[in-house]
Amino acid sequence: MTAPLEGIRVLEVASWLAAPCCAALLADMGATVVKVEPPGGETYRRMYDALMGDGAVHPSYQFDNRGKRGVCINLEDPAGIDVVHRLVRESDIFITNLTAERLARYRLTDADVHAIQPGMVYGVLSGFGTDGADSDRQAFDQTAFWARSGAMSIFGDRDDGPLISRGGYGDRTTGLNLLAALLAALRVRDQTGEGQFVEVTLQRTGIWALASDVNGALYDRLQPAKTSHVEPPNPIWNFYRTRDERVILLVMPMALNYWPKFCEMVERPDWRDDERFQTVLGLMQNGLELIPEIRSMFSSQDLDYWREKLDAVGLIWEPVADLPDVVEDPALRERDAFALVVHEQAGAMEIVNTPFQIRDADVAVRGPAPDRGEHTREVCAELGLSAAEIDELFAAGTVS
Repeated sequence: MTAPLEGIRVLEVASWLAAPCCAALLADMGATVVKVEPPGGETYRRMYDALMGDGAVHPSYQFDNRGKRGVCINLEDPAGIDVVHRLVRESDIFITNLTAERLARYRLTDADVHAIQPGMVYGVLSGFGTDGADSDRQAFDQTAFWARSGAMSIFGDRDDGPLISRGGYGDRTTGLNLLAALLAALRVRDQTGEGQFVEVTLQRTGIWALASDVNGALYDRLQPAKTSHVEPPNPIWNFYRTRDERVILLVMPMALNYWPKFCEMVERPDWRDDERFQTVLGLMQNGLELIPEIRSMFSSQDLDYWREKLDAVGLIWEPVADLPDVVEDPALRERDAFALVVHEQAGAMEIVNTPFQIRDADVAVRGPAPDRGEHTREVCAELGLSAAEIDELFAAGTVS
């Protein structure tokens, strides 16, 4: 099978999660990705070293950097910048999340890169954009994607405080956004022969992910109310606990299509025939009085009992899965949702696989993340540097 991006060369000068996870997906599709790190490794790698010990192998870092070639180059050294410029000349896609100040200092701005490689697809990822009032603000996904998009203000139960998102949740969503934009720009480059500029931000990706609510706010300038599992507007769009302390989530927004089936399942024909529950508005206004009894019903039996009952009448629901359940889910296993990589130090380890498939194409995780500077000497030789020149760069601390 053909790898979709075979022959495409990607240069990543980035750190943390959002931009690197995009480059990892490009590697899954067959692109050759060179990851440039500073001496000692990038911040994300060093964070795990600080927590787990020097040279720690962490699954999350492996996930976001799988299948890449790693080089360590000191961009504070003009000779290091020259090496990166050589890499630019050989690349098709450039990915970065460096600040505008650092890009200017390292001569890696859009204009700098296109002067070296006019056909480059240049992709920059930031919190709030490369221009405008917030262009210099530092950002993580929890600040730009979660807090500044408005998501933090509406997630969670009505009676609880704001929720803090899990680390990387917005980063990897934004990485997918960057992937889509880069692939489209690569197509334009191939059609026109002209280099392209792509920009993606955490904040705008967060707004896009929350578009159902943001579009409502654009229309009426109102803040949507948080929901409450104690007083849901729809009793069959809610979660309930079972006797064995599992949680069942019912999701039937078109309530009247499913209400008769639900009443059949719980053996309450009186609810089905009650005039108060014959319209959507009626169910919303009067269904609250049913919540305690529905909650009591679900708590009287284990999950397996309700699984059979809910499926028998064709209701839309799922058990709320704990992560140990997710990684053992037979359906996910059957669909190859997890990939095996073999790391020299850690041995065989599983990571989450590419989130999409292309029939009859070679899309696959191609190996572990590189160790610090694992391919520095090899990549420098491919750039035409002699062994003596490479030794000199190592001796000077320009590369490592």
